[in-house]
Parts: sequence; C-alpha cells; structure tokens
Amino acid sequence: MTLDDLRVFVAVCRAGSLSSVARDLGCTQSAVSQHVKRLERETGVALLERLPRGVVPTQAGRILEAAAAEGISGLDLAVRQLRDLLAGHSGYVRVATGATTVRHFMSEAVVAFRRRHPEVNLEFRTVSSGRGTFDALADGTLDLAWITVGSPVRGIEQRTVAELPWLLAVPADDPLAGRPHLDAPDLTGVRLIRLPPNSTSAVHLDAACAELGVRFTYDTSVADWDTALLLAELGVGRAVVPAVPGLPIPGTGELRLVPLPGLRPLPVGWAVRRWDSLSPPARAFAHTVAEFRTGIAGAGAG
Repeated sequence: MTLDDLRVFVAVCRAGSLSSVARDLGCTQSAVSQHVKRLERETGVALLERLPRGVVPTQAGRILEAAAAEGISGLDLAVRQLRDLLAGHSGYVRVATGATTVRHFMSEAVVAFRRRHPEVNLEFRTVSSGRGTFDALADGTLDLAWITVGSPVRGIEQRTVAELPWLLAVPADDPLAGRPHLDAPDLTGVRLIRLPPNSTSAVHLDAACAELGVRFTYDTSVADWDTALLLAELGVGRAVVPAVPGLPIPGTGELRLVPLPGLRPLPVGWAVRRWDSLSPPARAFAHTVAEFRTGIAGAGAG
C-alpha cells in the first residue's frame, strides 16, 4: 500500500469514475484500477462497487476513504509548511472566493490583514462549483472558502459570519421604489431577474419564498449579484438580492432598495475542512473578515 494508491483511491471515490481519474492523471484506466486492486488485496475487502455508469465506495471503501483523505490532507499541509519554512516565508492563506465577494465582504479585511501580517501571502482562487470548493478544502488545496451556508457536507465545517436581509432592487422611477418595505406576497406575478441558477443563494431564496407560499416569476438569469444590481439600476428588470455591504443608501441615486423583511435572511460565512487544523495565518484571516462583517445584517444597505 503506497501513498499514491491512497491518493488515487480517494480521487476515484470523489469522481465516481475510474476513467475520469485516469484522464486527470494522464494515465490509463487500467493503471488507476491497479492502484485500487492493490489496496483491495492488502485490506482483504472490496472497496468499490462497479455500477453500469461509474463506481461507488462500499462500506469498507467509505471507511478507508475518510481515513485516507484525512491523512493525506494532514501530510500535504505539513509538507507545504516545511517548504514555506525552508523558503523563509512566514505563511500563506489560500481562499476560494470571487470578485463580488472580495469587493463586498473582504476589501476592508484584506487591507487590515496585510497591515497586521505583511509577511503572509494571500492567494485568492475562483472555483467553478460548490462541490469543487468542498473537494479542494477536503484535500488541502484550499484553506478557506467564503460560501452561502447551506446543507451539511461530509468532512466540511461551515460557520455563519453574517445573515443578510433580502432587498428588492429597482430603478428610481419604478412604481415600487417609494415603498418603505414589501411583503413577499406583494411580488406575486412580478417578473424578476434570477440569481445564479442552481447557486446556494438562489436555492435559499426559493426555499424562503416557499415557506410563505410565494413563487417568483423569472425572465432573466445572471452570473452574480453585482450583475443583477446593475441590470436593475438600468431598468432592465427588478431583482431580489441580499443586502451585501457597500450598497447605496435606500432612497438615493438611480438604484432603490426596498426591504423584504418577511423573507428568511441569507446566511454567509466560512467553510473549512476543520477549524482546529487551520494554520495560524488562515485562522487570523478568517477572524479578520468576521471582525469587519459582524453586524452587517443591520447595516447591509447602508
């Protein structure tokens, strides 16, 4: 049993496919299969169940996958720390996020963190999917990820930093722009700009509406909250968005923001593999962001 055997096995369990892992590694499917067979010979149990399309770990396979992933992640972290030590660096923090998140949630914290810890390297990465983000956290490729907090994910800890109220964004000349607030049923039949399809925030909004027996009608989809706000300001449509920091003060400018107090707020915060295994620089950065973001629910639109 080798470390490579375990790495390949964990990759197969996560991908659910021998051929997919083979493509990623640039080898044959047979070579990937040999890693798994070697583990099965040494453990004496079947680790994968072959299905018509792909594979899934058996009960024994799930036990080995969890232990192997934990051990590999710890080893990778130790190796990176040793390399940093040899290179004379004092640490690094790798964060999964996007431009919208950095602009609205982290700009002040990044400046403060750089002043407090000038020797630490900050690295921001964009990950194409939530699943990819959680996999990167689990295998140690990332230290932190800023997420919309959602359902529990095996092997990942989520921590809410703030809860964002929902707002209706409309142009200043919209008939709804002068309302002090709106109830969700007031938007029945109103066509809206849709948040990123299949995103956790969109799922949360749909669930919050369902709790009130309300279904929104959508006619446009966007990739991020900033685009939804821009289209609303241009008069292309109306958008229900979370009260992210830095939005205009309601009642001023070309964009008007009408509170929707009846909708359950959107929780946002950090995802990590394990809080107690975070490096000191990563823990310091997470705390710095939380320091600046605590209480934004009450001032998100101000």
